[in-house]
Amino acid sequence: MAAKIPKIPAIGVTGSAGKSTTTAFIYSIFKTKWKHVLKTRGNRNLPKHTKRYVQQINPSHKAVILEMGLGREAGKYHFRYLKPNFGVITNVGTAHYGKLGNSIKATAKKKSAMAKYMNPKGTLLINNDDKNSKLLSTKKFKGKLVTVGIKKHAHYQAKNIKYSKNGVSFSVRLNRKIERFFIPTFGDHNVINALFAIAIAHRLRFSPRQIRLGLKRFKPPKRRLNVISLPKKSLLIDDTFNANPQSVKAATDVLVKLGKRKKKIAVVGSMLELGSYSRKGHHKVGKYLARKRMDRIFVFGVKAKQIKRAAISRGYPSKKIYAYTDRYQLHNKLKNYVSANTIILVKGSHRMRMRDTAEFVARYSLK
Repeated sequence: MAAKIPKIPAIGVTGSAGKSTTTAFIYSIFKTKWKHVLKTRGNRNLPKHTKRYVQQINPSHKAVILEMGLGREAGKYHFRYLKPNFGVITNVGTAHYGKLGNSIKATAKKKSAMAKYMNPKGTLLINNDDKNSKLLSTKKFKGKLVTVGIKKHAHYQAKNIKYSKNGVSFSVRLNRKIERFFIPTFGDHNVINALFAIAIAHRLRFSPRQIRLGLKRFKPPKRRLNVISLPKKSLLIDDTFNANPQSVKAATDVLVKLGKRKKKIAVVGSMLELGSYSRKGHHKVGKYLARKRMDRIFVFGVKAKQIKRAAISRGYPSKKIYAYTDRYQLHNKLKNYVSANTIILVKGSHRMRMRDTAEFVARYSLK
């Protein structure tokens, strides 16, 4: 099957984190204008899935958006079937670190497959705020290189970021005019994800009004920073789809911003697939949680015990942090802290089944 450079907009999205959310933002904007848009379902982002999606493209489709997992040797195989004319590399981080060569440089090399194999006359978008993205091999890319960012100067830069109870608003300069946008989800990292969608839509001549409507209609993927209202002015942050040090820190930042006047509780499961970075990664999370002054910290899993040790080493009170490997015991202890005016973050790698704990918190709060 020969690789296609389609005549319709074809967007390939890769990166260590944020692929599904970025894909969903782009899709939501495209749907304001186009009825038929083909996109990745769930997390089906392997080369075999790309092949199947390409086979489904028909004359009614106005665009295709595919999430591409560029692990190991997967990169070149994806592009045997499709050469996107828009490529997104969300960031380069520690997700699947152990499977990608046990180094950031090795991970960056894998993600660089997007720049190497996509349509050479296309547009490649990268995250200027992500220092690890500087390791991407983009010098030989002959198309247009477009940057997004918040802290660093970029082609599409978000400013004046404001949090509300329903989401985040921010400003971006488009067509020499400042435009205000709103996303019904939280986190500066999600502002970055939205910027990728804004940049692509703007370059495809979507109007600011269409972009604004698409972002407003965005539905966060399940178990990715889903904020759920609980009784007695409490909140649950269900971010249990997966976890790595970067995403745990990002979720913690959301917990802090939403919980300024609430008791803050972090429930964190082991982070898997980190390879040789596992100990250091868990230590970094422990120190970060200690610095953010959680009211209570719960860790679950053998590897997560490193989080407890690191937090205590940074001065966090040992009597306020609990480590469990038995979920029943974890839930039994959590009962004492599911109370009024509390915000609880539940986070962990997919195989740690932290979704069971998030569901327990939601259920128990109704009693």
